[in-house]
Formats: sequence, structure tokens, C-alpha cells
Amino acid sequence: MSFLIRPYQTQDCKAILEIINDSILNTFFNYDYHVKTLEEVSRNFDQKLNDNIPILVGEMNGKVVGYATYGKFRAKPGYDRTIEHSIYLDHSAQGKGLGTAMLRQLIYLAKDQGYHVMIAGMDSENHGSYRFHERLGFKEVARLPEVSFKFDKWLTLVFMQLNLENLA
Repeated sequence: MSFLIRPYQTQDCKAILEIINDSILNTFFNYDYHVKTLEEVSRNFDQKLNDNIPILVGEMNGKVVGYATYGKFRAKPGYDRTIEHSIYLDHSAQGKGLGTAMLRQLIYLAKDQGYHVMIAGMDSENHGSYRFHERLGFKEVARLPEVSFKFDKWLTLVFMQLNLENLA
């Protein structure tokens, strides 16, 4: 399957909004309850760009089908070299290698920017995401049972991490 990974452009925001909102409305993997507005996503991504945080966009057949980015793990300065990433793909793009290629590129961008650790947070029942991260070298470091509630169900958060300084 042929795909393209490129930097985010403002005209990508509407397609990304649809991907985000689909995950909010239709999965328990995204713990948010409320759909985002175009203005919220646009403002968030503008701030990331102002902070020199990369946003990668994945395309298949000329259509935006995913994005990957990262942000601060926690607000206190002691965490400044640790980031938590986000990667979301449209259903049509899953299982085709795009997510792996996007996250690999994001990992090396983070390493080049001097970050030490990348964190992945996921629901414990998101087995596909867990295996995906394992294949890329992430190791499970914590499980937080029943810290989220969505769709009338208690959910367990899993944290995995990758030490960026150990990468070749």
C-alpha cells in the first residue's frame, strides 16, 4: 500500500478533526467524552507548531488518513525531556504500515530534538496498540486500574515508554 507522510498544513485540520471525533464518539480508546471543534484543534496545532513540536500527517491516495504528534508529559519542568505521543489513523489506514512509519519518524524527530523518553498511554483493552508499541521497542511501565470511565465501563490505563537515547 502506498502512502505519504508529510508535515501538517492548516488545510489538514478538518480531516484530522474527523479522525479525532470518530475516536471520541466510537471508541473507548480515547477517554475524551466531547467532540472537538475545528477551532479547538486548529488552536492546539498552531500552538504545537509555535512550540516547534512536529505534527505528521499520513495520506493514502491523496486523502488525509492519520496524524501523529507529541506534547509535554507533565507540566512541571522536571519532566521537560519526557513527551507523550498521540497517533490516530482512520479505519481505512489501519494495518497497512502507515502508523509504524509515522511513529518511527516521530520517534527520530523527538530524539533529534533532545528528548529522553517517549510515553505511550493506551487503554488496556486496546491490544492492537499495545502490540504496535511493543514492535517499536516500547516497554510497559505501569497499569492504572479503573482510572477512567466511558460508555458505562471502568477502564484501565496502560503506560509504555521508549528510551530515545538508546536508539541507533
